[in-house]
Amino acid sequence: MSKYSRLQVINTMKENGMVPLFFHNDLDVAKAILDACYNGGSRLLEFTSRGDFAHEVFGPLVKYASEKLPGMIIGVGSITDASQASLYINLGANFVVTPVFRKDIAITCNRRKVLWSPGCGSLTEIARAEELGCEIVKLFPGGTYGPSFIKAIKGPQPWTNVMPTGGVSPDEENLKSWFDSGAFCVGMGSKLISKEIIKKRNYSKLKNDVQNVLKVIKKIKST
Repeated sequence: MSKYSRLQVINTMKENGMVPLFFHNDLDVAKAILDACYNGGSRLLEFTSRGDFAHEVFGPLVKYASEKLPGMIIGVGSITDASQASLYINLGANFVVTPVFRKDIAITCNRRKVLWSPGCGSLTEIARAEELGCEIVKLFPGGTYGPSFIKAIKGPQPWTNVMPTGGVSPDEENLKSWFDSGAFCVGMGSKLISKEIIKKRNYSKLKNDVQNVLKVIKKIKST
């Protein structure tokens, strides 16, 4: 069962400005990454379900966060159908992110009052998602569409909240382009939690990188 309400998740996404995301099949590594993100100031993390038995890592990770990391909100990404969404919600997912728009996932998440963020690539998809209760749309792959896409759709639909994922990097110029175009928050995966960091177990670097990204985002949003 989700620990945090949809409103709490939305407000944290807005305040944080960035959702780190990753997958690893080793629970100890996942905990270390979670700790680094938390200590760097992030209060959000998306665990992408991209490997066999991923849910067996996710469940204990959520329990660990609940016991050791006050205020840490963990959600799940790469969800492709309603049964998978239901599984992760039962394991404590506080939000569900999908690569595509699917009505069955919307219904499952709404029934449990869990925030869901579908991957959309057109204004029609976005409008349909919002009709089904979507509060924050995932623009994926973000790098394919670019910041100009967000700026364009905010014209006819200024109420739409967009989270680009893919094509987002930690440098200030990239982040500024997204937020200046109207991004609500951004999702950041391998450009932040890189294979090199995981391979070398350089969690202190990850902590510092998360801290720096959050500072840059705060600076951009305050100007």
